[in-house]
Amino acid sequence: MTPNDAVPFAPDGMQTDEFLLRRIRASDAEADYEAVMETKESLRKWEQTGWPDDGFTVEANREDLIRLEERHDRGESFTYTVADPVTSSCLGCLYVFPTGASLFARAEVTTLGDDLWSQHEVAVYFWVRASRLVDRLDERLVAASDRWLEREWRLQRPLFVTNEDVAQQVTMLEATGRARRFELSYPNKPAKEWAYAWPGR
Repeated sequence: MTPNDAVPFAPDGMQTDEFLLRRIRASDAEADYEAVMETKESLRKWEQTGWPDDGFTVEANREDLIRLEERHDRGESFTYTVADPVTSSCLGCLYVFPTGASLFARAEVTTLGDDLWSQHEVAVYFWVRASRLVDRLDERLVAASDRWLEREWRLQRPLFVTNEDVAQQVTMLEATGRARRFELSYPNKPAKEWAYAWPGR
């Protein structure tokens, strides 16, 4: 199965009263950079690569966004900015990877139940800028994304993924009632990633 087989259609985005989720563009570089650098301490733990370093620039971020746009166009992965619909400021990002994406070929995937990794269509990663964690924007983003993935993507078994060191995301995902289904270990990452799904899916 190729990534495009698993995800034949990726919507352009969605809007709630609080935020706009839409395909990220290179023109988002400055707004995205502001959110990234505000959140750099937690993003380094989330990313596990040291990104972003203190010398990270808007231009380097623009190059990253160009690559994300290209992967989106090819159906390899799908990146969405989370924007304030009034101010257009960046509130975070959400990434949708088909479970057949090359990213996961580098991982040792351990199942914690009876299902298989390939039985889930996508793995979703996300982050919210530091100043919006206090009002639990991450919870509302995940709840809205659940509905969006089911209604517009027409997916039945999406996974939400974080790593064991990002305590806020682990606590929030487990508080929703999701079950931990898989552990992913990468040779170049010190922490394991945990993938969650709704019970019965």
